[in-house]
Amino acid sequence: MADSSHFPPDQDFDLSEKLQEILTHLPDLDLDEDSVETLDHEVRSAIAKITGGLSPVELGKAYFDWLAHLSISPGKREQLRKNLQQKLMELATFATAQVALKDDAPRASLKNTPFSDEAWQKPPFNLLAKTYLSVRELAMQATENVPGAERGSLQLVNFLNTQILEALSPANFPMTNPDVIAATKEEKGQNLVRGLELYRRDLEQSTQKNPKPDMGEFKVGVNLAVTPGKVIYQNRLMELIQYTPKTSTVAREPVLFVPAWVMKYYIMDLSPRNSMVNYLLEQGKTVFMISWKNPQEEDREVAMEDYLNEGFMQAVQAVKTIVPDTRINMVGYCIGGTLLAIGAATLAREDDDIINSLTLFAAQVDFTESGEIKQLLNSSQLAFLESHMWTDGYLPSQMMGASFKSLRPREQVWNNYINRYYLGKETPPIDLMAWNADGTRMPYRMHSRYLRELYMENRLAECRFEVNGRPVSLLDIRAPFFVVGTRADHIAPWKSVYKINRLTRAPVTFLLTSGGHNAGIISGPVHPRRSYQMATQRPDDKYIDPDSWAESQPVQPGSWWPAWDNWLTEHSSGERKPPATGAPRKGYKVLRDAPGEYVLG
Repeated sequence: MADSSHFPPDQDFDLSEKLQEILTHLPDLDLDEDSVETLDHEVRSAIAKITGGLSPVELGKAYFDWLAHLSISPGKREQLRKNLQQKLMELATFATAQVALKDDAPRASLKNTPFSDEAWQKPPFNLLAKTYLSVRELAMQATENVPGAERGSLQLVNFLNTQILEALSPANFPMTNPDVIAATKEEKGQNLVRGLELYRRDLEQSTQKNPKPDMGEFKVGVNLAVTPGKVIYQNRLMELIQYTPKTSTVAREPVLFVPAWVMKYYIMDLSPRNSMVNYLLEQGKTVFMISWKNPQEEDREVAMEDYLNEGFMQAVQAVKTIVPDTRINMVGYCIGGTLLAIGAATLAREDDDIINSLTLFAAQVDFTESGEIKQLLNSSQLAFLESHMWTDGYLPSQMMGASFKSLRPREQVWNNYINRYYLGKETPPIDLMAWNADGTRMPYRMHSRYLRELYMENRLAECRFEVNGRPVSLLDIRAPFFVVGTRADHIAPWKSVYKINRLTRAPVTFLLTSGGHNAGIISGPVHPRRSYQMATQRPDDKYIDPDSWAESQPVQPGSWWPAWDNWLTEHSSGERKPPATGAPRKGYKVLRDAPGEYVLG
């Protein structure tokens, strides 16, 4: 699927004129405090839209920090010079051997690189690949262990250098990519004709004000999010879905899902064979799901506490009313898991024991090692991002998607670029890809607090995050945890997710599964390519660091879903008849069929 973030809307090209107009009329303005804030937001927003959301101030500081300290580190520079000299000698020797020995020439060491295909082993492509990999290695060495330079500066420089080098890879150009050349010869250029048409279509779609996501043949409510259920409650932030039971008896404790509002809820209800909701219903669970509203400009002031009070707490109240006299198994995914942890700590602070268990999917509560995305967050960068959100009232889904894709540019951007525009391949999306294209927005006020107080200041882990004017602590939670991390997660690294083990007095069953942030979680009950490790740490057990934990736990083949379902069953107090749908006399009547209206926005 094409990355539409690479095709900026037409109106973005006029932002430099807007910025010039603001500065021209600056001397004529009579500024009060509010006007000063507005003006500053407008200027930073205009710059942020020109730079793709990056802070030029922070970039300049990072490169200056790196180059200034490199200039006074003669030992480091001499090391780099020797490495360069050695690389040049290796490349010269390799090139000479290719010419002199021809078919008997040594092969390039290209395994586990973007050039591992056999076509890259032939000259001159092997020399191009080897040269590129050498340059990339030298660039990385140049930003490692520079005495005196700030770690954050080196990470940011390395990140930007990686973006530039990935864009300059010989695989990205038709005349230096052997696969593209072979395809062009075989198809007499028809692959390029198809690719040009795909490029034209993507460019045309991206210039629309609200481009529709490319979901192929998938459509919400038709072949996605089709598990039967009813919307039984709605407010300005969410709809609550109660799913139709599939068994004659169900576990006494219902399951309430708190999905992330950075994604649409139906990642847990994809096509029927890949639906976690459908799977739980078949195992005899009563399931409720929050479906968040996709915010608009008028939702700019929606706060984190609004998501907690009007979203999570209202859903809990509804489930308590519909399924009375029992506690609730609660499940949170990504930022929804973070909200669930905050909500659970809030309930515990108020001595409310409604929670039977907590399950967190790829969710962080300690952000000190929150992954590669954190290298893009600092005070300057956040100021630009806040101004960008302030202008529109929200963070656009395209901008958020581009940020995540930039963490894996080869896999997330350039491979697709080559396949789509050079090879002319339009691969139909699978259900997970279709869901991924259906992005959401983040309201200005909520996202600012989330990034500042959780990501940058780590207040939740330090018992400094306030709810309704008072701090909450994860140490107050006594309900057992089931926490899932994924090995290839670059959004919520599993070692960061694992930190919950030292932040609560409750028992924690930690499960580490193969796959990434999404595919590792959504890996149906029969999945031959998945495996997992699982163990429980009780409050009196000694702490085990994540590396030692991973080395000591046996690897189990297959999907982890059955193991989680067994855990839920073990924490159930028995069975009962399925509860009625809604509670009309108490304000929870059937409003419409699932998947509801908010998921379509």
